[in-house]
Amino acid sequence: MNPEDFVDRFNGLLSWEDRYRYLIQLGRKLDPYPEQFRDEEHLVSGCMSQVWLVSQIESGQERLEFRADSDALIVKGLTALLLMFYSNKTPDEILSTNVEELFERLNLTQHLSVNRRNGFYSMSRKIKELATEALISEV
Repeated sequence: MNPEDFVDRFNGLLSWEDRYRYLIQLGRKLDPYPEQFRDEEHLVSGCMSQVWLVSQIESGQERLEFRADSDALIVKGLTALLLMFYSNKTPDEILSTNVEELFERLNLTQHLSVNRRNGFYSMSRKIKELATEALISEV
């Protein structure tokens, strides 16, 4: 699903209970996270829940792919949302993506706890750090 379709579908749900359920379903559809990367090095700091994130550049391409997992269902759904917006993009595209605008369009600011909101932005910052590292390694 592309990001615009997600925004339309998410905002079309009438209750926040349905929206939370939808995020949880999205998180359950994440590809399995590789166990060898479930370590301190891949743990995202700034999240109350445990969130692991790993990136790789597709061979022969300049696009980054991400895998992530969390021990909390809603956070896992938020992680899946971020991966939907960032995966399979070049580092430059990732760095120019405005995830804050997405957060506002989904009206998540008012419906997530401060801790979850901070975790969401911590995950986004980590993805942008990985994109920056990928740009530096290209040089």
